[in-house]
Amino acid sequence: MFALYQKEIYQYFSSAVGYLVSIVFFVTVGLFLWILPSGDNIIYSGYASLRPLFDLAPWLYLFLVPAISMRLISEERNKGTLELLLIRPISRLKIVTAKYLAGLTLVLITLVPTVVYIAIVWHLGQPQGNLDMGSVCGSYLGLIMLAGVYMAIGIFASSLTGNQIVAFIVAMALCYLVYSGFGALSTLPSLQGCASLIGQCGIEEHYASISRGVVDSRDVVYFLSIALAFIFFTSLRLKKY
Repeated sequence: MFALYQKEIYQYFSSAVGYLVSIVFFVTVGLFLWILPSGDNIIYSGYASLRPLFDLAPWLYLFLVPAISMRLISEERNKGTLELLLIRPISRLKIVTAKYLAGLTLVLITLVPTVVYIAIVWHLGQPQGNLDMGSVCGSYLGLIMLAGVYMAIGIFASSLTGNQIVAFIVAMALCYLVYSGFGALSTLPSLQGCASLIGQCGIEEHYASISRGVVDSRDVVYFLSIALAFIFFTSLRLKKY
């Protein structure tokens, strides 16, 4: 399994994909936080907070994670190497897990450069260092778990089709549904009786809870359960090949 994980990581960074994803995420976030005149601009807001970063990241990952995951299995199908991979002495679940972890590793690497933004906001605060690190750490944890769910959904979408573009669109649609769709459903007047229950089915509410710096075991269990479920669904899907 580790050999397959290494192979996937090597493939990402032997091409421009790994570097491009990291640069696109870092630059896009930087534009919104420091340059573009918007509500997310820290300079214009006059308040030294990293809240805009963690508000933007789930929406940026909505595009970046499917772009990373779309090739994980569909490319193997196109090249005709999936069957060769499946006959090796390794379980389907381990194959999916190795590919999932490789994709997730690349996504998490995109977060590393954002440490620069923490240092900048730390120095901009009045007094210097006036930054709630508990909330920042909680937000990073929430973002890591959100990325884990997105990647699990992405690899499942990649197993459904041999077309990478279709896999990208399906993954993006499913990620949006799980992140924000349930929250939108809970606002419908006809569903007000169970609005709270419906809202808790989506990522947005759990992500917001962890981002406040309070790590609730129920939120952690939610993220892990969704990710593991889609990994399991993907391994079941591979049984058809």
